[in-house]
Amino acid sequence: MTILIFNKPFRVLSQFTDAEGRATLADYIDMPGVYAAGRLDYDSEGLMVLTDDGRLKARLTDPNSGTPKTYLVQVEGRPEVRALQQLERGVMLKDGRTRPARVRLLATAPGWLWKRRPAVAPRPGKPTGWIELTITEGRNRQVRRMTAAVGLPTLRLIRIGIGSATLDGLEPGQWRRQDRL
Repeated sequence: MTILIFNKPFRVLSQFTDAEGRATLADYIDMPGVYAAGRLDYDSEGLMVLTDDGRLKARLTDPNSGTPKTYLVQVEGRPEVRALQQLERGVMLKDGRTRPARVRLLATAPGWLWKRRPAVAPRPGKPTGWIELTITEGRNRQVRRMTAAVGLPTLRLIRIGIGSATLDGLEPGQWRRQDRL
């Protein structure tokens, strides 16, 4: 079984090909037979798991498996207790209520976090804040929709954990093998 942990850069597709010529996983990973276990949006960054094991891929991507996925989220606005409590209880979205999330307010971006290119450009006069959010589902654009639903639009989204896998110092575009997950 092959398991790769990859730090997907901003504006890279979570697939190996693209008819439009955008950057893809193939620009970083040359290992036949591995496939992404889940996706990250083109405009999101961070941890992806790639594997040749179909059962592992299914476990990581099945919303019913409850695999925790942890994100650093830069939001527009100052996260207040009420909004954080809403995220913790679950948020009503068009496709139903989300499961409760674990939420932690951060004073600033973590010191280890790389600079994004291009940098996030907040709207003039609008404060920003950082939260760490752990969900156990994986709906399409779920974190972005959850933060928007509580009045905190996402400006930057970085996945830092899936189950026991973490980025552990991988720079954007780097990957490593992992024994198990």
